[in-house]
Amino acid sequence: MTQKSASEIEITMLTGRILPPDENAMELSRMHWDSLAKPIGSLGRLEWAVTQIAGIQRTPRICIDKKALVIMCADNGVVEEGITQSGQDVTAVVAENFPDGKSCVSLMCRKSGTDLFPVDIGMAADVPRIENRKTTYGTKNMARESAMTRRQAADAVLAGMQKVRELKAAGYQILATGEMGIGNTATSSAVAAVLLDLPVEKVTGRGSGLSSAGLKRKIRVIRQAIQVNRPDPGDPLDVLAKVGGLDIAGLAGVFLGGACCGLPVVIDGLISSAAALTAVRLAPACAPYMLASHVSKEPAAGMLLSALEKDAFLTCDMSLGEGSGAVALFPLLDLAAEVYGRMCCFEEAGITPYERFSP
Repeated sequence: MTQKSASEIEITMLTGRILPPDENAMELSRMHWDSLAKPIGSLGRLEWAVTQIAGIQRTPRICIDKKALVIMCADNGVVEEGITQSGQDVTAVVAENFPDGKSCVSLMCRKSGTDLFPVDIGMAADVPRIENRKTTYGTKNMARESAMTRRQAADAVLAGMQKVRELKAAGYQILATGEMGIGNTATSSAVAAVLLDLPVEKVTGRGSGLSSAGLKRKIRVIRQAIQVNRPDPGDPLDVLAKVGGLDIAGLAGVFLGGACCGLPVVIDGLISSAAALTAVRLAPACAPYMLASHVSKEPAAGMLLSALEKDAFLTCDMSLGEGSGAVALFPLLDLAAEVYGRMCCFEEAGITPYERFSP
């Protein structure tokens, strides 16, 4: 039996303390929604989202004013197999654009009042203005050997958890997840294939726009990676280490950290969803702390959300990544929170209350 590293032991210890969301706070939230001067349940799943957040924050008086997007940036050695349109150097170039406000998601963050935190969890190059929590300088080529060691995977998960702890201490109330890493749709598809026990071709898409020939090569490479490494689907850290990526591991840590710290965490697209399922397989108690933002165009995206038993709020055919889908959900949540916190009740409006009937 493999001896556990200090990081793996700490992950187990911390996740063992995760509490379920507060049912009393959720019930009070539902009662408050029903008291508002509007048809009962008329904001649909936005009402449930606020109630879920009430349970997570353990109070019906929710607040999500202080928002953060955590972008885990990492490189993937499997890019050597020619499965992407761009080279590995693009990861660092895009990461440099985050603090300059030049990227798509940077603009979305500015508009939605979200603070952006790019983290180097494993880029092949050093980017001075990006927070360095590097586990190693990129993963190895998973088509030929294990992407990383088990210890490196655990270190990256723990780094994500520690980042959340710091954000909680700084007063952040809700988090979005994002990533940047050329080749990470391949690693995410590999993780999805193993965890979902599905054929590689069913879960693999074109990523950033591969040709049909490129897609066939990508499928072949992922299949080879799984055959070479034989990851154990019952051991999420083994899957991460053998066919995953450091960005996926870091994001899994963000989801676990959110549950440990009592923060709602919004799932983005394919890569984030693969990380979310990895987190749930590591610690099932973290699932109620997640909200799904959108359904990515990548084939595995909807399958991963189904496995997580999460329904996405948005169906916009987005596939950009970087946390763009997760941040796009924030304005909707803000609108729901505004109605929840400020709308008058039936009595104040002089309206006879609606009654809730079972269907």
